[in-house]
Amino acid sequence: MNNKDIKILLVDDEPDILEIVGYNLSAEGYQVYTASNGVEGVAKAKKKQPHLIILDVMMPEMDGIEACEKIRATPGLENTIITFLTARGEDYSQVAGFDAGADDYITKPIKPKVLVSKVKALLRRFNEGAVPTESEDITNVGDLTINREEYKIIHKGVELVLPRKEFELLALLASKPNKVFKREVILDKVWGNEVVVGGRTIDVHIRKLREKIGDSNFKTVKGVGYKFVL
Repeated sequence: MNNKDIKILLVDDEPDILEIVGYNLSAEGYQVYTASNGVEGVAKAKKKQPHLIILDVMMPEMDGIEACEKIRATPGLENTIITFLTARGEDYSQVAGFDAGADDYITKPIKPKVLVSKVKALLRRFNEGAVPTESEDITNVGDLTINREEYKIIHKGVELVLPRKEFELLALLASKPNKVFKREVILDKVWGNEVVVGGRTIDVHIRKLREKIGDSNFKTVKGVGYKFVL
């Protein structure tokens, strides 16, 4: 996919951020759309169907966490990449962001060229996919059917819609039941080693999968990682 075909939505209440970041992304050839608050951001996301959304957390009318949740619940936007761009770096804020369905978290201030590099890395993961290509497109594991081509999960006969990273994490763990995947391997396969994410990111996504699939299917190996069990 060429840059000119990629749509990016930038949502921030700071005009300088919209102008500077928007300019640098436009200079790379991306189609850039902007919004100045969460309500406008959700509306534009539904209308434009962007590939990537860069979302501030602290905004008037609707904050970024709520906006992210609404975007994730919108048909057609389940797999859109969402990264938060915010001055807040506290753990609770990052966990809340990932809990809402975000894929990454970028703390500002950040140099425009560094931000552009991060955007390219996120989009590269989107284009390539995080699940190994040599795997079969459809995997049946216990009560689960995982369709990688259509990003579809069937659990006990019911179709589930999972955010992209939850899907990729589940697909990775379920690809080899009872195999312990180390945390560093999970980060590399699902998030890519070129994207920096917090250490609690995996834990948040595992918790969400436990809520949706079942606690008994996921086992924590303390100090090592996680495995999928039948």
